[in-house]
Amino acid sequence: MAKLLFIQYRRAAKVMNGGDQCTKRNYDMLCHALGSENVDVLYVHNKENHSSFGAYILGAILMPFGYFFGLSPLRVKQIVTHAKGYEYVFIDRSVFGILAKELKNNGYRGKIITHFHNVEKLYFNDKMPQRLPFRSVLLRCADINDAYACRYSDDVIVLNNRDAEQLKALYQVDVKSIIPISMPDKAADIKTSDELTSQKLKCLFVGSYFTPNNEGIIWFMRNVAPHVNVEIKIVGKGMSKLKSENQELLQTIDVISDAPDLTPYFLWADVLVLPIFSGSGMKVKTCESLMFGRNIIGTEEAFEGYEIHDKESGWRCNTADEYITCINDFISNPLPKFNKAARQLYLSHYSFDSALNEVRNILKRG
Repeated sequence: MAKLLFIQYRRAAKVMNGGDQCTKRNYDMLCHALGSENVDVLYVHNKENHSSFGAYILGAILMPFGYFFGLSPLRVKQIVTHAKGYEYVFIDRSVFGILAKELKNNGYRGKIITHFHNVEKLYFNDKMPQRLPFRSVLLRCADINDAYACRYSDDVIVLNNRDAEQLKALYQVDVKSIIPISMPDKAADIKTSDELTSQKLKCLFVGSYFTPNNEGIIWFMRNVAPHVNVEIKIVGKGMSKLKSENQELLQTIDVISDAPDLTPYFLWADVLVLPIFSGSGMKVKTCESLMFGRNIIGTEEAFEGYEIHDKESGWRCNTADEYITCINDFISNPLPKFNKAARQLYLSHYSFDSALNEVRNILKRG
């Protein structure tokens, strides 16, 4: 059986963000396709070294030359040498596109596959504050690596058609492989009921401390929450920081940081509110919401890449008035808390099994 080297940014923390979950999904699918004994993992760096002051200084020096944090000419050389014994190299993030370039330039004869979690140039442009020092350097580094990944990979995987079209426009690459966000089923054994949504609607926001998430939920709290009868919980990695930065606005809101298991919060919620207005790729929280069969009120961006059926598996709202009207409709006309259409959409399109066949096809392609 062929051997594959899975190149990953770093070991995931106990509480995984959306990117970590997508990485784990990729690794698990490759293990299912090839057998776990045939998939080896190589970390670009370990967290301890990356967090040191010296590592940050070195990263800042090397970034203008296309070396994203954790990479250096020496580290790239080590990885290229290590990869020679593998039929496949899977680069989990396109910010390490320089690895694809150096593998090709050093005569690697196997198949290089790069997975784009986002179009990173656009993702970092949305993520980083305008006044961040060296912002332009980081954006250029992301741009260079996206370009290398497109040029030197044998196969590029993206999450949705939008990302494929953006890569075509930016780097003239024809993307063959689109595998949407998917995840193993954590809700298969959860008992469902016919309970209806509450008169004081229980609204859950799930998302880590990250600029588009922060801006979205703060917008919701200022423009929607004061005008509707709702109970709100905010759950996400590092979100206690958001509460400390917005004490007056969030002082009465239950904010849970770093929860190791989100299941109790999804089961508590009548609806998921996903007021996300910028970003790239797909939103993992949308997939999780479908998996648990929750009603979802989200923006176009929150639903990007998903085949959401309006007023069945989700409700599209892009303005404060639309959110207010939708929430009041739920209060006036309660619906089942468990959304069968959302759950079925997950099973048919975004479950682990639904993506596995495409991974097998990618490995078979020459």
